[in-house]
Amino acid sequence: MEDAAGRPGQRIDRWLWCARFSKSRSLAVALVQSGRMRVNGARISKASRNLHPGDVLTFPLGPHIRVIEVVSLGLRRGPASEAQTLYRDLEPPAPSGKPEATGEAAAGRTTGTGRPTKRERRQTDALKESR
Repeated sequence: MEDAAGRPGQRIDRWLWCARFSKSRSLAVALVQSGRMRVNGARISKASRNLHPGDVLTFPLGPHIRVIEVVSLGLRRGPASEAQTLYRDLEPPAPSGKPEATGEAAAGRTTGTGRPTKRERRQTDALKESR
C-alpha cells in the first residue's frame, strides 16, 4: 500500500504479525487498540495506521518496553530469522539477573528457593541422624 506521498506502507497490525511480535493478527489489533502503542512518539489506537521504513515503534511487550525501528516491510510471516530483518532493536540489552551472566560466582542457594538438592538432602538427613 502507498500513502499520499507515494511512499510504500503497511498496516501496523500486519507488520507486527509479520515481524513476529504477536502470534496472530487479532492479538496485534488488540495491542494497538490498547492505546499503549506509539509511532514516532505519537500515541495511536487504530490498527489501520500505515507504517513506513524509518518509523520508530514504542510499545509494551510482556515485562519490557520495546523500542523498534522499522527497517523494511514484511511480505509474509516467515521464519524468525527473516522476521528479524524487518526491524532494528533500539533498546540496549538489559543485563540478566543470573549470577553467571554478571560474572559473579554462584555462592549457593538462598533459603526458600525450592526443593533441596540431593547433596543438601543428604546433609539434612545426616544432621537428623546425629541427634
